[in-house]
Amino acid sequence: MLDRIFKLSENNTNVRTELLAGLTTFLTMAYIIVVQPMVLTGKLSDGGATGMDFGAVMTATCIAAALASAIMGLYGRYPIAQAPGMGENFFFVGCMLPAAGVMIAAQVKTGQIEANSTTAWQIGLGVVFYSGVLFLLLSMLGVREKLMEAISPSMRNGIAIGIGLFIVLIGMDSAGLLLKDPNTGWKLNARFDSPDLVVFFFGLLATAALHARRIRGSIILGIIAATLFSAALKYGLPCLGERVMNSPLVKDSMLLNNFMLADRIVSTPPSIEPTFFKMDLVGALSWAMAPFILIFLFMVLFDTLGTLIGVAEQAGLIRDNRLPRAKQALMSDALGTVAGAALGTSTVTSFIESASGVEQGGRTGLTALCAAAMFILALFFSPIIDMVGSYRPITAPALIVVGTMMMRNVSKIDWNNYAESLPTLLIIAGIPLTFSIADGLALGFIAYPLVKLLSGQGRDVKWLMYVMAVVLVAYFVAVRVQTP
Repeated sequence: MLDRIFKLSENNTNVRTELLAGLTTFLTMAYIIVVQPMVLTGKLSDGGATGMDFGAVMTATCIAAALASAIMGLYGRYPIAQAPGMGENFFFVGCMLPAAGVMIAAQVKTGQIEANSTTAWQIGLGVVFYSGVLFLLLSMLGVREKLMEAISPSMRNGIAIGIGLFIVLIGMDSAGLLLKDPNTGWKLNARFDSPDLVVFFFGLLATAALHARRIRGSIILGIIAATLFSAALKYGLPCLGERVMNSPLVKDSMLLNNFMLADRIVSTPPSIEPTFFKMDLVGALSWAMAPFILIFLFMVLFDTLGTLIGVAEQAGLIRDNRLPRAKQALMSDALGTVAGAALGTSTVTSFIESASGVEQGGRTGLTALCAAAMFILALFFSPIIDMVGSYRPITAPALIVVGTMMMRNVSKIDWNNYAESLPTLLIIAGIPLTFSIADGLALGFIAYPLVKLLSGQGRDVKWLMYVMAVVLVAYFVAVRVQTP
């Protein structure tokens, strides 16, 4: 039955491979279960508590991710998992909530609303809901599908490469191998003897060796090996004495502060009631919030578009410059965003970590369905998920290996045609350097029709790309510049 539903034989895969790929994808993105509630509650920002309930956000995150991933698996039938997106969540807390707070204070002062009648985070969820509705309408009208088909093969492969570099950057940052630098942006952490980097390099060598030997399940085996090594290293360090434990190198290690063996395996899921259907749809419909609705729409539109193209290109799912069932695939994250806002979490999008499952052999919606099931199980096995997800040097090696595999698309770019290669290079460099798939795509999408037109190749560009370039320029000038 599964073979008939997901066309496993037609895609040269089987149930075992798909389930293993789904588990791999889930483990590389499981950090979102822990990070998302930390971000939305304000624990990872300087602005203080937001008022959102940690447990409710965690439950909402798991349910929204499971729902969106299941829709992708059953309706879109692609091996792409979905969850609340990184970047969108920080923008939600760092930019939108302060603006909503100012708006509420002004309305209370002028008597438009009563004090304590709403909160910034409730209005924020309303904004996310409306952006999801607009996103859904664009999907139903086929606008996103037409945009996908308007992207040239070179740019499509450039998106895959840019995402690959982005994944590598995320992996290095997660491991602590890269440090923020005020002058250069990033710099190398030269303390290779730190516990976090020792764990990372152990996991990277183990995963790379297994992958190079083409051992099935190499990525998941590498994660397991890094987890066991982390436990051995953490609980072996105290044996070296108080001097070692109090050294800055060890004392400030994520290994000591974040990684702890689970004291139990099963737990009761936290209640979702504090955030369930608590969005303020009336407060979100104001001129002050309109720019944020457009920004979230832009971010999720291009994040999803970039991830879908990049992962599909890596998996070899593009046919005749088209992605079959593109409309169905693009509907899943739109539905996920609408549902996520109602549940109590921020914008849902396709995760670039899905590339890890594709590299493990995932080719059908069964991979996404497996990841969806894991998000539901995570509600009951949160101690184990917390153990792996809260210490990212464990999963960082998997991202490095996956990013390496995505580099092979570089040979498919038409480097001899500068009108193709220059906009493509802007995407390749823009995605990791701006730390945003959406902004990286915007650079290439604006440059592409202009360069093609000026080089006398304007007829090769589909009309929608010209429209998109104008819309993006207007967006940055009129909307983005107005927000913090």
